[in-house]
Amino acid sequence: MEKKHQVHNLIILDESGSMETIKTTIIQGFNELVQTIQGIEKQFPEQEHFISFVSFNGLGQKLLHFIDPASKLKQIDDKIYKPDASTPLFDAMGFSINKLKQSLQGQTDYNVLVTILTDGEENASKEFSGNDIKKLVEELKQNRWTFTYIGTDHDVEKIALSLSINNTMIFAKSEAGIKNMFMKEQSARAKYSQKIRSKEDTTSNYFDDTEDDKNKK
Repeated sequence: MEKKHQVHNLIILDESGSMETIKTTIIQGFNELVQTIQGIEKQFPEQEHFISFVSFNGLGQKLLHFIDPASKLKQIDDKIYKPDASTPLFDAMGFSINKLKQSLQGQTDYNVLVTILTDGEENASKEFSGNDIKKLVEELKQNRWTFTYIGTDHDVEKIALSLSINNTMIFAKSEAGIKNMFMKEQSARAKYSQKIRSKEDTTSNYFDDTEDDKNKK
């Protein structure tokens, strides 16, 4: 049997206290996102999708999935996702990106899509600085890693650019805003798999059809 092309979906989800007000919609959106990835795998049978999922706050990082087959993923609920404390974003990124990078050493036939979802700026990291993350992102972008930064309630584009991430989406912190954001994300994800199939550049223009919407926040 021909070996399938691996696609690694790394999702880094903010679980700080300020996410409490949108918790229910985030849980629902995340569960739909998992179903989307499962559907994409059926649509692109030559690809094998894996999910690594980390949520984080000032109490630590929770590695809920690590290189788990998309088909085996379970839904999250409010027993698993409990927003609290501060936002050590750089530590969560450094921890999860490095862990996946180490696991993929020696492999060549793969793509990685990193999705960061947060409603606030970094304010509590102890192990990694913004500069550490920027260097890591720049190194991995040369190696078929795509980074996307989805945010609200802070200067999303400024923070993303400071980390060398050029795929950004801003969403309104409301039920409608979050649902809209997840819909766009799901559509971008399908296009991303199509780009892998047609061997196009996958690292930029991830949200290419949402440019006009950015200004309508």
